[in-house]
Amino acid sequence: MADGFLTTHVLDTARGVPAAGIKIALYRVSGNSHRKIAETVTNADGRTDTPILPADKFKTGIYELIFFAGDYLRATGQATAEPLFLDQVPIRFGMAEDSHYHVPLLLSPHGMSTYRGS
Repeated sequence: MADGFLTTHVLDTARGVPAAGIKIALYRVSGNSHRKIAETVTNADGRTDTPILPADKFKTGIYELIFFAGDYLRATGQATAEPLFLDQVPIRFGMAEDSHYHVPLLLSPHGMSTYRGS
């Protein structure tokens, strides 16, 4: 059984709060193929209630998280014009080790960043 798992969360850096209610989709990437393996929504703390990729489904490889940030920005009144500068935010990353990966998104209407957290 794998020891690895994947977690994520979203922080609204413009408002200084966790970003609740953001839909997130996780895809496994192989060449030009993307296969959706999970979908969830952030809770009041901007986190998912469970790992988006739990240990029993963990495999090393290339993955992509897609954060549906535009829906959140519109709902919180931060959308200033259409099309939004940031709408669907993809983050592609590799997991080479059988360990915990944490990939957060720091979000504002006109910028974002990510990193490998702990």
